[in-house]
Amino acid sequence: MSFGSIAARAELDAVGVERFTERDYRPGLVTHVVLFRFAADATSDDIAEVGRRFHALAATTRADGEPYILSVVSGEQQSSEDAGHGFQWAFAVGFASFGDRNYYIGRPVVEAPGFYDEEHDGFKSWVGPFLAPGDDGVLVFDFQS
Repeated sequence: MSFGSIAARAELDAVGVERFTERDYRPGLVTHVVLFRFAADATSDDIAEVGRRFHALAATTRADGEPYILSVVSGEQQSSEDAGHGFQWAFAVGFASFGDRNYYIGRPVVEAPGFYDEEHDGFKSWVGPFLAPGDDGVLVFDFQS
């Protein structure tokens, strides 16, 4: 478990799951950056389907039927600095608050049914076989501006 997930779990314990995932919890633009390194046997069709399904998450809603994801943008690594460390695609997801981000992230931090996005949870399980093994296949970085 990383420091970020330990800190998030402590924050969740301090405020409770309802508050931790409310729309107005710690408001302000939150950007959730996800970098993918694909498995050696992932085809171009596989990678295109990963992108399609990731972007489809933008249409998911909270349990009340209201949308909560502001945006999803993505692109292939094109840095001329050759600093991609083998990561091939980046996705950036925008949220209006940490509460919305917490709802999106869900497990393993938020375990309570109804307090996380089940569509995103399913995507995380589905995408695993297309990524490099272990912790080498994904890097996540969140910040609030």
